[in-house]
Amino acid sequence: MTVFEDLKRRGLLAQLTDEKEIEELVNAGKATFYIGFDPTADSLHVGHFMALCLMKRMQMAGNKPIVLIGGGTAMIGDPSGRTDMRKMMTKETIQHNVDCFKKQMSRFIDFSDDKAIIVNNADWLMNLNYVEVLREIGPHFSVNRMLSHECYKQRMERGLSFLEFNYMIMQSYDFYVLYQKYGCNMQFGGDDQWANMLGGTELIRRKLSKDAYAMTITLLLNSEGKKMGKTEKGAVWLDAEKTSPYDFYQYWRNVNDADVIKCLKMLTFVPIDEIEEMERTMEGAEFNKAKEILAYELTKLVHGEEEAEKAQNTAKSVFGSAGVSDDMPTTKIGADDLNEDGSIGLLTLLVKCGLASSNGEARRLVQQGGVSINDEKILEPKALVMLDSPVVIKKGKKVFHKAEKE
Repeated sequence: MTVFEDLKRRGLLAQLTDEKEIEELVNAGKATFYIGFDPTADSLHVGHFMALCLMKRMQMAGNKPIVLIGGGTAMIGDPSGRTDMRKMMTKETIQHNVDCFKKQMSRFIDFSDDKAIIVNNADWLMNLNYVEVLREIGPHFSVNRMLSHECYKQRMERGLSFLEFNYMIMQSYDFYVLYQKYGCNMQFGGDDQWANMLGGTELIRRKLSKDAYAMTITLLLNSEGKKMGKTEKGAVWLDAEKTSPYDFYQYWRNVNDADVIKCLKMLTFVPIDEIEEMERTMEGAEFNKAKEILAYELTKLVHGEEEAEKAQNTAKSVFGSAGVSDDMPTTKIGADDLNEDGSIGLLTLLVKCGLASSNGEARRLVQQGGVSINDEKILEPKALVMLDSPVVIKKGKKVFHKAEKE
């Protein structure tokens, strides 16, 4: 099976400019392709995960990835899929985020021996001459056509700044520079980037009379894209300091039954034949087995095999007996928060452990029967919890947390 066929069977491909040519390039390992990442935080998150996995698949087939860090475009912000303007970031913040991205990406992509490169579009965008851009690039873009794209139409009602209006031109210019400087002949992106990507292919074809190609990947859980990678505790990050390997494992272990096969296909490197066999035969309790495979494979990919093993063993221990595990997410309670007898109010404990954002939310959670301490359901909001030894708090059916004295 070719890599292109594998991508199609996994449901990864959405739109392509020239399918036959793209298929030939990808299968022959002759694609030099880029995916862009705007450094809007100091860690990659689950929303970036599919792009990283796709780059890894393509590289394994002999193609060369270019990681484009949007140090320049981040100074403006992409209006695609947004109803308001991004918060402006300083150059120092952007550079810090770029450095963090590079470290995390090395888990997915092999940068040795020029097998892949990282470039920052600030290197060319920040020094552009405005009049020169207007003369050389402006004539190749139709304002009427730009406004017809969905990414701009959504913003027109609430107001689209001229700053953001330039984003499509800047992204198109990225592809134009990458084509000339690094031989980049293909760009990948999510469905919401299609208009920007078409701008880049057209710019190359018009100015250089050369072929360049664009293809979009189907975003995972696209209909619920805004919910992707979100939990009650916030975003699911790839940085272990922000999201622990255990919490990362649990995020994937708890995906909906309807999504587990889709996630296995799009994000793991489990052979597609095995996944399709699961899809044909899976029912009932077998969904849980598939979720364990998904969670283990993705945790191993991001955090390594040792952390994946620990997360899996901890999950089995917790869900099997609600016992205390050293690897369980833990909050240490200081002596100043305890009563003289070593107890702490249940509502205070839930807030301290990050299981509720306020006493009011904690009270509702308890009254609704959503909290257990050491496997005993607690219905009294004024209850006290003794911390003379570690306790396991269970929130709902799937969230477990350990609390102990500092």
